[in-house]
Amino acid sequence: MTSPVGPAVLGTASALADWLDVQEVDPDRYTAWCHGGAPLRAMGGLVAAQALTAAGRSVDAGRVVHSLHGYFLRSGDTRRPVEYAVERLRDGRSYDARRVVASQGGEPVFTLAASFKAPEGPDAGPERQPAMPEVAPPEELVDAWQVWSEIHPSSYETSPYAHVTQLRVVPVEETGADRAGEIRQCVWIRSAHPLGDDPMLHASALTYCSDISLAQTATLDHDVLYPLRQAPSRLALASIDHAVWFHRAFRADEWLLFVQRSPSAGDGRGMNHGEFWTRDGVLVASAAQESVLRTVRSRPTNEAVSGPPNER
Repeated sequence: MTSPVGPAVLGTASALADWLDVQEVDPDRYTAWCHGGAPLRAMGGLVAAQALTAAGRSVDAGRVVHSLHGYFLRSGDTRRPVEYAVERLRDGRSYDARRVVASQGGEPVFTLAASFKAPEGPDAGPERQPAMPEVAPPEELVDAWQVWSEIHPSSYETSPYAHVTQLRVVPVEETGADRAGEIRQCVWIRSAHPLGDDPMLHASALTYCSDISLAQTATLDHDVLYPLRQAPSRLALASIDHAVWFHRAFRADEWLLFVQRSPSAGDGRGMNHGEFWTRDGVLVASAAQESVLRTVRSRPTNEAVSGPPNER
């Protein structure tokens, strides 16, 4: 594993594995630097992914994460490292439970609960899943980051998530909707660099990727997905909580179809669900996220589009 990045390279492109790493400072205590989504605000998905990495360091080899649940409490500051304190809640025969508090300056910015499990034996139980939606493969779709680099080159260059991931957007008219009142979008996503063979690293990478576009699904009846957006958004987003369930083995450095849908928006909140599929149609993970969703009354006319509006 490479060493965590530090302030000297904040805002520059590096491999996703570098950003996901954490440095041990004491038993069950770690530190790491975060890049931003919005200026000076740590990307929420990176904080969650680093917290999961820290939790994973405390479980026996061979145990894999099967779920995580997190709450965003405060905006993280990219000018200071984030400290991660792991609490070992339970070590069982089949399942281990961990709690992680991410803090800066003595104040918690994020809390995570994660559960890990041992592999099942020959009596694992029945298997089933629905069929993956039929969409165009990533090779036939627009490169979202390339479009963003042409529309807003300065913000693209200073946004690490656009350099450590690859993103292809399925046209809205091809995604359909399950029922009236529901918004749906599909993107193909993967790490831009190889991640090796550690399942924990791939789980952290998927956690990171799950926060890039999910919250925005609730806005797409009024807005455009941010890599393709020409003008500043009139909607304000801030993630409240985030959950991921891991169903089957996968690689986050291979294309995954992220099918996202928003069944509800109201009371200043937007609710979103998503599923990750491999190219051969295997359902590998599910995600859910609720965010603050409000209309911005006014913005400066010269405001730049700096990236995902849901970053904290």
